[in-house]
Amino acid sequence: MRILITGARGQLGTDLQRSLAEHELIPCTHGELDVTEKHRVYGLLKDHRPDAVINTAAYHRVDECESHPDQTFAVNAFGPWHLAMACRMYGAKLVHVSTNFVFDGTADRPYREDDLPLPLNVYGTAKLSGEHLVRSTWDRHFIIRTTGLFGHSGGGGKGYNFVEAMIRAGTERREVVVVSDQVMSPTGTADLASALAELVATDAFGTYHVTNGGACSYYDFARTIFSKTGIEAAVKPTTTEAYGAPAARPLYTVLDNDRIRSLGIAEMPSWEDALDDYLARRAGRGDAPKAGPTGVRAAHPSDKGQAGRGDAPKAGPTDARSANPSDKGRAGPTDETTGGNP
Repeated sequence: MRILITGARGQLGTDLQRSLAEHELIPCTHGELDVTEKHRVYGLLKDHRPDAVINTAAYHRVDECESHPDQTFAVNAFGPWHLAMACRMYGAKLVHVSTNFVFDGTADRPYREDDLPLPLNVYGTAKLSGEHLVRSTWDRHFIIRTTGLFGHSGGGGKGYNFVEAMIRAGTERREVVVVSDQVMSPTGTADLASALAELVATDAFGTYHVTNGGACSYYDFARTIFSKTGIEAAVKPTTTEAYGAPAARPLYTVLDNDRIRSLGIAEMPSWEDALDDYLARRAGRGDAPKAGPTGVRAAHPSDKGQAGRGDAPKAGPTDARSANPSDKGRAGPTDETTGGNP
């Protein structure tokens, strides 16, 4: 199968290339394919005639999206639409990666694919619009909602994700404050890529929730990261309201994976196992955390950067709110798709 991948240097794009290595791949960075440019999208599909397109491209900075709605919709809504129209013209399957942020977080059980979406912010609204445009344009599609992505980017090492943000914060500071009331399922891009590699080989088109097993708050996620890496910094809880980020966040966005399991797709391991795998791969790259936290401030774990636009994001704190070393830091959740949120 000939498969075109957008966002090929990002975390998910990098792992997709590993999982799909037996196929003929056309990996495209943002520089090679800007999904907001319709004519470039059509031209690339015309030239390569892929059997399938996997779209990991997205504008991920949740708080920035509030003040840049035009850019957010251009990438997260109209970009997928351009791909869907081109896939329809040239007969390619389309796999579009979406986000848990299409939900409002008020459920008392994991969200199913047919639950009513009600996004709370510009990012989630644009991603939901992208889903609608894909569905209404081309029936040979897979829409994949996922949460809390972490993986290694193709830009030479660590991706920009919550795990890296916490490792950096914990090695530089004595105390990290993390939101404890946002619950989701952290998901390793290696596992997600393996599931997508199985799914794209089928014709079971539709919408699927795909995450690692289990769920936790970002506070518990941070504590687990520190425990597994031997980082001694203290982790203190805070609330989403106390954090006061510009964009509203849903509090509970655990996704039900029963639909994809019903296809016989290999069951995703737990998020703890995915984290173990990530840290083992990280250590193999020589990225083991250094001892000795000294300062204080953590960042908001809910902005993974613009990885989905096709470029690998830079590692570092998850939000620009990193700060005065004399302040006690705080952290909210990172975007999902993908890069979080894709």
